[in-house]
Amino acid sequence: MTAPPLDFVLPPGLSAQEPPEVRGHSRDDVRLLVSRGDLAPSHHRFADLPGLLGPGDLIVVNNSATLPAAVRLDRLAVHFSTAREDGTWLVELRRRTAKASEPYGGGEPGEWLPLPGRATLRLLGRETPRLWRARLDRDVETYLRAYGVPIRYSYVAGEWPIEAYQTVFATVPGSAEMPSAARPFTEGLVTALVSRGIGIAPITLHTGVASPEKDEPPYAERYEVPAATARLVNLARESGNQVVAAGTTVVRALETAAGADGRVGAAAGWTRHVVTPESGVRAVTGLLTGLHEPRSSHLLMLTAIAGEAALARAYEEALREGYLWHEFGDTHLILK
Repeated sequence: MTAPPLDFVLPPGLSAQEPPEVRGHSRDDVRLLVSRGDLAPSHHRFADLPGLLGPGDLIVVNNSATLPAAVRLDRLAVHFSTAREDGTWLVELRRRTAKASEPYGGGEPGEWLPLPGRATLRLLGRETPRLWRARLDRDVETYLRAYGVPIRYSYVAGEWPIEAYQTVFATVPGSAEMPSAARPFTEGLVTALVSRGIGIAPITLHTGVASPEKDEPPYAERYEVPAATARLVNLARESGNQVVAAGTTVVRALETAAGADGRVGAAAGWTRHVVTPESGVRAVTGLLTGLHEPRSSHLLMLTAIAGEAALARAYEEALREGYLWHEFGDTHLILK
């Protein structure tokens, strides 16, 4: 995989430590930085989105709902990442710390871990250097609803309920972590968008656990692009309108389902597709996203859509103006 071209130092004070509602803002009152090719970035609020798009444009959203995917033991935490077709799960073992957790390199194939509620998790083997294939002795989603909490990393101060990690589009449970680009949408904003003639269509992609301590490419994730969404994407493109993905997960799903000519078809399964400047994008013309960590593999996708110079200019502006990073932070709209 090509190394991300954008590198920078993220000051600790620019990590959003709590939901914007706690900071006295509505969800759609977070800041929105807009990049349009060679134009200078402009500053808005997320609630301004209807005026930044036009009738006939289409926003594609991820309807995956976030699971309370972290189960805490005395010294360890188990992060349930991805359900496999054979009933096993990919899980990450993490050592609990005073603030949150850190990677844990222990564990052996065949080892049994006792979990709360007299559940037992068996480690079957490593899937990656960080993730284990494992089997719980009961239904995982039911168990997580009873004993799990949302995954939280050290930059988030305090505990927040699972509702803080859901978007207004969340209808299909399955994500280990929130598809956070759509978090700023509210029911009122959706109404304003539709009233302006801007369409909204869903895909499903269940996100796995992130890798905050080291740069890793994304691994295979479950996705579905419905036939109705595929038709709407193709119609918007053929009509010369924007197709804006609300999140990198949406780009990944649509680009997986797109043919060489850019037409999107109904598709479902597992995707390992990684969007890079070399592969380019075929189905989308814009992206709504958060602000990503330096050297993150997501920056490859952003470079493919925005271009290297425009992306660097936008991140310089976001750093200079004190935009907030991470799932509770500010947002970035990239348009060609």
